Amino acid sequence: MKFTATQIAGILEGEVEGNPQIAVHKLSKIEEGEKGSLTFLSNPKYTSYIYSTKASITIVNKDFVPEQSISTTLIKVDDAYKSFSKLLEYYNQVKNNKVGIENPSFVSESAVYGEGFYLGAFSYLGDNVKIGKDVKVYPNVYIGDNVTIGDSVVIFAGAKIYSESIIGNECVIHSGAIIGADGFGFTPNSNGEYSKVPQTGNVILEDNVDVGAGTTIDRATLGSTILRRGVKLDNQIQIAHNVEIGEHTAIAAQTGIAGSTKIGKHCLIGGQVGIVGHITIGDRVKIQAQSGIGRNVKDDEVLQGSPALNYGDYNKSYVHFKNLPKLVNIINDIEKKVEGEQN
Repeated sequence: MKFTATQIAGILEGEVEGNPQIAVHKLSKIEEGEKGSLTFLSNPKYTSYIYSTKASITIVNKDFVPEQSISTTLIKVDDAYKSFSKLLEYYNQVKNNKVGIENPSFVSESAVYGEGFYLGAFSYLGDNVKIGKDVKVYPNVYIGDNVTIGDSVVIFAGAKIYSESIIGNECVIHSGAIIGADGFGFTPNSNGEYSKVPQTGNVILEDNVDVGAGTTIDRATLGSTILRRGVKLDNQIQIAHNVEIGEHTAIAAQTGIAGSTKIGKHCLIGGQVGIVGHITIGDRVKIQAQSGIGRNVKDDEVLQGSPALNYGDYNKSYVHFKNLPKLVNIINDIEKKVEGEQN
């Protein structure tokens, strides 16, 4: 796909400074730009590269004034970073605008879908599946019975969506993600063996939820496991049964959340965090990577460590952790001195 400077400026509501008919067909970093590529400049640290870049078009802020001669055509916008992000989104929409049902695939006679639907080869749609418009389902995806999917959803290759799951509008589910697997429900008997507790609930993803590759979200035992609007999950995360995650909370890779825990809105949770079950975490909480959370957390707390401490207290304590060997030596010297004086 090729786009001219004029076309790009039209999409971004920008102004062309240079050759309006020059065309690009790929994207690049400004320091690696080459003929036929589009790049951008928003960080002043990279300003020097605009004078040497071979990129055909560069998106810049409107207040940028070159101090040397440049060969690249400029598109001036209010915010170069946001405009480049907008262009990436537009590019993805054009690139991924597939339609139709590829063969071989299986679509139940009771499944329904809206206009603009794409189903990749070797995919499966079960009974009573309801899918909105402009949904893209890539190859090798399994969608079980009674699943409901909203508009403009993208499900990448190899994802599995178990029965009864509800997916809102504009969600993205990446490869290998599993939505609606059984929760980890077992009860011990008198012989020390475990009997399975049926998991009869479902998973609900509200609008604009992103689920990373290899992430698993378990169905509820009863009721629903719920991810509220705008939640963002990284790769390889485990969300257990009956968990609820509040609006616009973001969670980094390899985090595990045990059953029935409630997490508030606008939280930021780092990688490899472990959170026990049946607790409540407030709104706007920040949890540093590799922390272990075993208690209720109030709004606006910032935590680190395992078990997690207040972030400031952890950093103060860490100074002493590092000095423990020295402190032990000092104490040993004092003890020897005292013993010598006593003798």
